[in-house]
Amino acid sequence: MRDPDDATRRALVDRYVAAFERADVAALAELLTADAVMEMPPYRNWYVGRDAYAGFMTRVFATRGTSWRNVPTAANGQAALAAYVRAADGVFHRHTLQVLTFDGPLISRNAVFQDAAVLTAFGMPETL
Repeated sequence: MRDPDDATRRALVDRYVAAFERADVAALAELLTADAVMEMPPYRNWYVGRDAYAGFMTRVFATRGTSWRNVPTAANGQAALAAYVRAADGVFHRHTLQVLTFDGPLISRNAVFQDAAVLTAFGMPETL
Protein backbone atom coordinates (compact mmCIF):
# COMPACT_ATOMS: atom_id res chain seq x y z
CA MET A 1 0.00 0.00 0.00
CA ARG A 2 1.37 3.37 -0.96
CA ASP A 3 1.59 6.38 1.25
CA PRO A 4 -1.28 8.82 0.57
CA ASP A 5 1.35 11.53 0.08
CA ASP A 6 2.60 9.78 -3.08
CA ALA A 7 2.32 12.40 -5.86
CA THR A 8 0.28 10.18 -8.18
CA ARG A 9 -2.18 9.24 -5.47
CA ARG A 10 -2.39 12.82 -4.22
CA ALA A 11 -3.25 14.00 -7.74
CA LEU A 12 -5.99 11.36 -7.99
CA VAL A 13 -7.42 12.39 -4.61
CA ASP A 14 -7.30 16.04 -5.71
CA ARG A 15 -9.21 15.18 -8.88
CA TYR A 16 -11.76 13.20 -6.85
CA VAL A 17 -12.24 16.10 -4.42
CA ALA A 18 -12.63 18.61 -7.26
CA ALA A 19 -15.22 16.44 -9.03
CA PHE A 20 -17.08 15.82 -5.76
CA GLU A 21 -17.18 19.53 -4.94
CA ARG A 22 -18.53 20.27 -8.45
CA ALA A 23 -21.10 17.46 -8.00
CA ASP A 24 -19.75 16.12 -11.31
CA VAL A 25 -20.83 12.49 -11.30
CA ALA A 26 -19.34 11.76 -14.73
CA ALA A 27 -15.93 13.04 -13.61
CA LEU A 28 -16.15 10.96 -10.41
CA ALA A 29 -16.98 7.85 -12.44
CA GLU A 30 -13.92 8.38 -14.66
CA LEU A 31 -11.72 8.04 -11.57
CA LEU A 32 -13.09 4.59 -10.65
CA THR A 33 -12.17 1.08 -11.70
CA ALA A 34 -14.92 -0.74 -13.60
CA ASP A 35 -15.59 -2.90 -10.53
CA ALA A 36 -15.21 -0.16 -7.89
CA VAL A 37 -16.97 -0.77 -4.57
CA MET A 38 -18.58 1.76 -2.26
CA GLU A 39 -19.45 0.42 1.16
CA MET A 40 -20.93 2.22 4.16
CA PRO A 41 -20.33 0.28 7.37
CA PRO A 42 -22.39 -0.51 9.40
CA TYR A 43 -25.13 -0.11 6.77
CA ARG A 44 -25.79 -2.89 4.30
CA ASN A 45 -25.46 -0.52 1.35
CA TRP A 46 -22.92 -1.82 -1.14
CA TYR A 47 -22.53 -0.44 -4.60
CA VAL A 48 -20.42 -2.47 -6.99
CA GLY A 49 -19.31 -1.11 -10.34
CA ARG A 50 -18.78 2.32 -11.78
CA ASP A 51 -22.43 2.71 -12.84
CA ALA A 52 -23.85 1.73 -9.45
CA TYR A 53 -21.41 4.08 -7.69
CA ALA A 54 -22.36 6.91 -10.06
CA GLY A 55 -26.06 6.20 -9.54
CA PHE A 56 -25.65 6.45 -5.79
CA MET A 57 -23.72 9.73 -6.09
CA THR A 58 -26.46 11.11 -8.36
CA ARG A 59 -28.99 10.37 -5.58
CA VAL A 60 -26.70 11.91 -2.95
CA PHE A 61 -26.42 15.16 -4.86
CA ALA A 62 -30.18 15.18 -5.57
CA THR A 63 -31.10 14.66 -1.92
CA ARG A 64 -28.25 16.38 -0.03
CA GLY A 65 -27.52 19.14 -2.51
CA THR A 66 -24.51 19.98 -4.62
CA SER A 67 -22.62 22.28 -2.27
CA TRP A 68 -19.82 20.24 -0.66
CA ARG A 69 -16.33 20.78 0.74
CA ASN A 70 -13.77 18.07 1.47
CA VAL A 71 -10.82 17.96 3.83
CA PRO A 72 -8.11 15.48 2.76
CA THR A 73 -6.65 13.30 5.51
CA ALA A 74 -5.37 9.73 5.93
CA ALA A 75 -6.69 6.60 7.64
CA ASN A 76 -4.54 3.54 8.31
CA GLY A 77 -2.04 4.64 5.69
CA GLN A 78 -4.72 5.19 3.07
CA ALA A 79 -5.91 8.42 1.52
CA ALA A 80 -9.13 9.67 3.04
CA LEU A 81 -11.30 12.74 3.07
CA ALA A 82 -13.89 14.25 5.34
CA ALA A 83 -16.91 15.42 3.34
CA TYR A 84 -18.92 18.42 4.49
CA VAL A 85 -22.28 19.44 3.04
CA ARG A 86 -23.79 22.93 3.15
CA ALA A 87 -26.96 22.92 5.25
CA ALA A 88 -29.94 25.29 5.21
CA ASP A 89 -28.07 27.52 7.68
CA GLY A 90 -25.42 28.16 5.00
CA VAL A 91 -22.73 26.38 7.03
CA PHE A 92 -20.84 23.27 5.90
CA HIS A 93 -21.58 20.43 8.35
CA ARG A 94 -19.52 17.25 8.48
CA HIS A 95 -21.15 14.36 6.75
CA THR A 96 -18.79 11.41 6.16
CA LEU A 97 -15.25 10.13 6.32
CA GLN A 98 -14.32 8.39 3.07
CA VAL A 99 -11.34 6.02 2.94
CA LEU A 100 -10.05 5.38 -0.58
CA THR A 101 -8.26 2.32 -1.94
CA PHE A 102 -6.40 2.46 -5.25
CA ASP A 103 -5.83 -0.01 -8.04
CA GLY A 104 -3.19 1.45 -10.31
CA PRO A 105 -4.22 4.94 -11.40
CA LEU A 106 -7.87 4.56 -10.30
CA ILE A 107 -9.97 4.24 -7.13
CA SER A 108 -11.18 0.70 -6.52
CA ARG A 109 -12.93 1.09 -3.16
CA ASN A 110 -14.46 3.79 -1.01
CA ALA A 111 -15.33 2.88 2.58
CA VAL A 112 -17.70 5.61 3.78
CA PHE A 113 -18.27 6.20 7.51
CA GLN A 114 -21.10 8.51 8.58
CA ASP A 115 -20.76 7.97 12.32
CA ALA A 116 -20.01 11.30 14.04
CA ALA A 117 -17.71 9.49 16.50
CA VAL A 118 -15.45 8.44 13.60
CA LEU A 119 -15.18 12.02 12.35
CA THR A 120 -14.49 13.22 15.90
CA ALA A 121 -11.78 10.58 16.32
CA PHE A 122 -10.10 11.99 13.20
CA GLY A 123 -10.22 15.49 14.67
CA MET A 124 -12.64 16.80 12.07
CA PRO A 125 -14.53 19.89 13.23
CA GLU A 126 -18.32 19.73 13.16
CA THR A 127 -18.51 22.66 10.77
CA LEU A 128 -16.30 24.49 8.29
